[in-house]
Amino acid sequence: MTAVQEKPARLISGPGMLLVWFYGVMVVGAVSRSAYQIGTDFGRAPLAYALSAVAGLVYGFITYTLIRGGETARRAALVCCAAELAGVLIVGTWTLVDRSAFPDATVWSYYGAGYIFIPVLLPLSAMYWLRKARTATVTP
Repeated sequence: MTAVQEKPARLISGPGMLLVWFYGVMVVGAVSRSAYQIGTDFGRAPLAYALSAVAGLVYGFITYTLIRGGETARRAALVCCAAELAGVLIVGTWTLVDRSAFPDATVWSYYGAGYIFIPVLLPLSAMYWLRKARTATVTP
């Protein structure tokens, strides 16, 4: 008797491919921005620059899990998207309440206004897609 190895369920079909594209763009934007800022003027706004680097890592992990596929990756991406959304909401609110805390903007400042609000819309869209992808794989 041979064991049949199942391929992981694809998460990048249809709207999932658009999510991968957007997350890929955000990885490049956040990582390159934070690398430049950390490398040239870290002392000016260390918290803002470090948060932009964290955002880039989160975007990279979500991109990887979407491409990887499978139920474990889907769940990991869902948790990471929820953490991303929490970060955007916390940092976005923090930048509105205490503008002096961030002498320079982060990717998540003002709910991602510098990135056309994509940082707040992207995790919402991704969580919707990931939940829908689960129900599509569960139904026979």
